[in-house]
Amino acid sequence: MTTTTLGAATTEALSLTPPGLWRQVRTMVWRNLKHIRRMPEMLADVTIQPIMFVVLFAYVFGGSISTDSTSYREWLLPGIMAQTMTFSCAIVALGLTTDLNKGIVDRFRSLPISRASVLIGRSISSLIHSSIGVVVMAATGLAIGWRIRGSFGQAVLAFGLLLLFGFAMIWIGIVSGSVLKTPEAVQGVMFTVIFPVTFLANTFAPPQHMIPVLRVMAEWNPISSLVQALRTLWGNSPPAGPEAAWPLHHPVLMTVVWSVGITLLLAPLAVRAFIRRTTD
Repeated sequence: MTTTTLGAATTEALSLTPPGLWRQVRTMVWRNLKHIRRMPEMLADVTIQPIMFVVLFAYVFGGSISTDSTSYREWLLPGIMAQTMTFSCAIVALGLTTDLNKGIVDRFRSLPISRASVLIGRSISSLIHSSIGVVVMAATGLAIGWRIRGSFGQAVLAFGLLLLFGFAMIWIGIVSGSVLKTPEAVQGVMFTVIFPVTFLANTFAPPQHMIPVLRVMAEWNPISSLVQALRTLWGNSPPAGPEAAWPLHHPVLMTVVWSVGITLLLAPLAVRAFIRRTTD
């Protein structure tokens, strides 16, 4: 009788053991991705919007923008991809703020899971979400004449840099989603800040045609380093000219430096802001 009781108690204790962190993260990622399956319109920002930018700049403005590349369409695609990945910070910020306001995170807190699983799961699902946009952009680019002219290894490295930079952007989103109180505030701030930053770079027009102050800001913009790295690795543009700033002469290195630096700086702040927001 006693043995049976002890066995039942042991089984009950084992059943209450919290799942491992990886299982928690996997569940959170699946939960976030299920929202996309149920609401496909959530993909509009990484499908319809980038295609719209490609059409506008390639067929409307492209004829009036001179670049050092033989094809403006090839020159344009890396910029569109970098812009799409940059907006991953807005995606994660909006999703996190929505969960906080709806009380979903409070429900998670009542479960025997780590708070880190919520952030990691949100980060990975946001990266997958943005990667879908990159795939759509690659297909669109191939349709309008974009080609990868570098080696296979260079092509893989370029896509790896996109993911690395997108991971760094996610921490900006977590900080914003934890600090800002409403989804409307997130949309307003992100659109006001991120949108101009993606244009004040070499995404759509060469910086050398800008006035001196804007040119310096554009050439030292982290997005410019990423875009220049993509163009160089994919063979869509010759190396930066001698008058260009130092980051554009070493775009791969600077993209890694910017990405790691942003992550190391903002990751602790993001975790602290999230804990403060979710602590009674």
